[in-house]
Parts: sequence; C-alpha cells; structure tokens
Amino acid sequence: MSADRFADLPDGIRLCHRTRGESDGVPLVLVSGLACDLTWWPEALLDGLADRGFRVVHFDNRDCGRSTTVDATPPSTWRQLLARPRSDAYTLADMAEDTVGLMDHLGIEQAHLVGGSMGGMIAQTVAATHPQRVRTLTSMLSTTGATKIGQPARSTLWKLLKPPAGTRQESVARHLAMVRHLAGTAFPVDEATETALAEGVWDRAGGDEAGPRNARQIQAIQASGDRTAQLRRITAPTLVVHGDRDLIVHPSGGRATAQAIPGARHVTVPGMGHHFAAGAVPHLVDLITQHTQHASAEQGAQS
Repeated sequence: MSADRFADLPDGIRLCHRTRGESDGVPLVLVSGLACDLTWWPEALLDGLADRGFRVVHFDNRDCGRSTTVDATPPSTWRQLLARPRSDAYTLADMAEDTVGLMDHLGIEQAHLVGGSMGGMIAQTVAATHPQRVRTLTSMLSTTGATKIGQPARSTLWKLLKPPAGTRQESVARHLAMVRHLAGTAFPVDEATETALAEGVWDRAGGDEAGPRNARQIQAIQASGDRTAQLRRITAPTLVVHGDRDLIVHPSGGRATAQAIPGARHVTVPGMGHHFAAGAVPHLVDLITQHTQHASAEQGAQS
C-alpha cells in the first residue's frame, strides 16, 4: 500500500492520491464514485491490475477523503429532491478537469481510464472533452444523466436521504447496512473487510461531517444534466460494465451509456449489485485487462 500524496492543481483544488505498481507501468487511472474515497477500490483489484503491468493511480475526488473540501453552501434537501442545483454548483466537467490536472501533475500524457458510478460519469466526461488523454475508457455501474434511466430504487433513495452519521460507530453501521442492501445476489459481503474499510474512511476524513460534501457531489451530477449528446463524441475504445442487480444505478443506465458511445462494448455481470465484492474482482480485473489489451492491439495494427 502506497502513502497518501498530494497534488495542488492550478484551480486551487488539492487532490490526495496513491499509486500501485511499477513506476514504468502502463498508466491506469481509477476514478471513485459518489462519497467514496480512494480506498473504495478493493486491494485485490489494485494488486490485480498492478500485477498485469499497470501503474495504477487512485485518488480522492474533491469534497471527499483528504482532498479539498469546497467552500460553498451545499444544496438543501429539497433542491436535491427536485434536482435544482444552486447557481454556484461545480459540475462533472470541473471534476473531470481535476482528473486531467492530476494526470498533468504526475506526468501522465495518456492513460487507461476506469470509473465507477459517479466516477464513471467523470471518466466519460474526460474521454469526451480530452480525447487525446484517454487510451481506453471503462465505465462501470454508471449512467448518462438522462432522468428516465439509471435511477435508484425507492428503497435505496430513502436510505440515501437519511441524515449523515454523527459518530464512527454509526458511520460503520450505516456503511454495512448500505453494502448489504446494494451487494446483489451472487457475491457475499465480507463484513470484516467492509468494517475495516468504513473505519478507515471515517478516520481518513478526520470525522468531518460528510453531509455537505456528499450533497455538493450529488449536485454536481444534477447540474451536469443529460450528457447523452456528449457521450456520442467519445472516440476512445469503451467498455461498459454493469451488474444486473444494481439498486442505485439501474442497469438501464449502463445500457444507455453503451448505446450512446460509438462502438462501446456492454458487459452485464449476473448477480452483481452496486458493489465491488471480493468474488467479482478477478472477473473485473480480467475484463479491464482484456479491454485495454484488445484496444492496444487494434491501435497497433492501424499504425
């Protein structure tokens, strides 16, 4: 496990990041989901990708973990429910610029980009707006921003609307309850691993109140609207991965993403929910590796 390092970006955002693998490995950047810090990516996935020859970069998005907490009023609950973002909201485009800024800081000209959930939306935006920086795109458990698809189940929505936890113990209990709800049917939850993850997330954030930070990230998604037209401009070879038991981003979001991106391949993982369970990790590592290798072979044949 590498140590936390920090990148100060030109826009004033400071991103906390870690790397895994050899320094001369093929750059692969992982973009985390809503309210998920860099530890969201399972150790087995990080190690698996590093063992395949990648230099893996993962980081805390703004308003998460040890990265910059944005000094802006969060949207109220009613604004979130009605999808009416404040005029000072940042967007997925701003978070995409953060990702590119981190690549600049690390001297990465071009990378394989892998994003999960909101991270998939950010990675899609990078691929659409900075095509020369993206070798391949893998979008997992994500959607297009269109309001009629990719929406959470009502049972999930009510859980998301609960006030944030006020103590470490409550935060861990909330995390375990949410993971059990989202995990799907095919892959059991490792409660010891999830408990340690939740404790680490609380400790890394110093116990700071997560509610306002999470609300600003939700607002970023809402402020970005339907990005379907933007996705049609993506030229990077794209893999879209979704579980058929996803209760927070309905599988229709994955299907719509693959339909919008020219030439995208869509893979459904039976029984997987909105969770990178240990049992699913080997398959995900294989999918990502095969996708990048196939794209590289095709690009080599064309050159």
